[in-house]
Amino acid sequence: MPSSAAQARRSSHASEYLYPDHLREVAAALPRLPGVYTFHGVEGGLPLYIGKSINVRTRVMDHLRTREEASLLRQSRSISCVRTAGDLGARLLEAQLVKRQMPLYNRLLRKLPRQFSLRLYRGEVSVVNSADYELASAPMLYGLYSSERSALESLRRVADDQALCYSLLGLERLPKGRPCFRSMLRQCLGACCGKETPAEHELRLRAALAHLEVTAWPYGGRVAIEEAGEDMTQFHVVDNWAYHGSAPTLAKARGIKAAAEQFDRDSYKILRYALDRGTAVVHLLS
Repeated sequence: MPSSAAQARRSSHASEYLYPDHLREVAAALPRLPGVYTFHGVEGGLPLYIGKSINVRTRVMDHLRTREEASLLRQSRSISCVRTAGDLGARLLEAQLVKRQMPLYNRLLRKLPRQFSLRLYRGEVSVVNSADYELASAPMLYGLYSSERSALESLRRVADDQALCYSLLGLERLPKGRPCFRSMLRQCLGACCGKETPAEHELRLRAALAHLEVTAWPYGGRVAIEEAGEDMTQFHVVDNWAYHGSAPTLAKARGIKAAAEQFDRDSYKILRYALDRGTAVVHLLS
């Protein structure tokens, strides 16, 4: 049964919610097509929330009917939309705008003050600050994490899944040659006490981390990823996993200057997924 406090909170939200009639007309005018939308507040059009959808109008209408978003809706005075050819462009633009404009109600996609990865070097694993490396080309970096703690938790999960040794991974201290507690429980194959060689342990570790490895940028420079939509085509300019903008033609895409964009894990994941599918049309830019 929900607590009385939880019931009171839900009741409070319900009593505060009023359908935002002041946004009805502008929402109805939004396109039923892909794009990125922004809820703006009073002061100079302050961005309150940025989202994306393959059907902007339907998604915005969902916001207007959501009682849990009553606070956002009360503060919003207008809604703007930037069209995109499809989902890829919408995802890239949303991630870029959230980091640049830092809207009040967005919790995901915000720019991280620091970013961490696991680094494997000569059989030893360490947590490194990703800012110290060229992530688009540095080898043997695994995962993109918002904190050192989350990186270590990921490493611990890998060790548990593959019966790797906490001691050799630096997750616990142990005198050399002494079996760890997990080996006695058969949760470690015994690299800590000679039952498995360090080389064998490292091979298993590399294989276990492979799916987390940060992939090197597969092209020699800038590319334009073509995306054809229902009523428009865009060319998304990318270099070293960094998104620099989109253009309606390949000629205009060539004119987009590379901004000083740092490696962004959200753009990396979006682009990696798009390219790994093998269906993206990629144009090399000179």
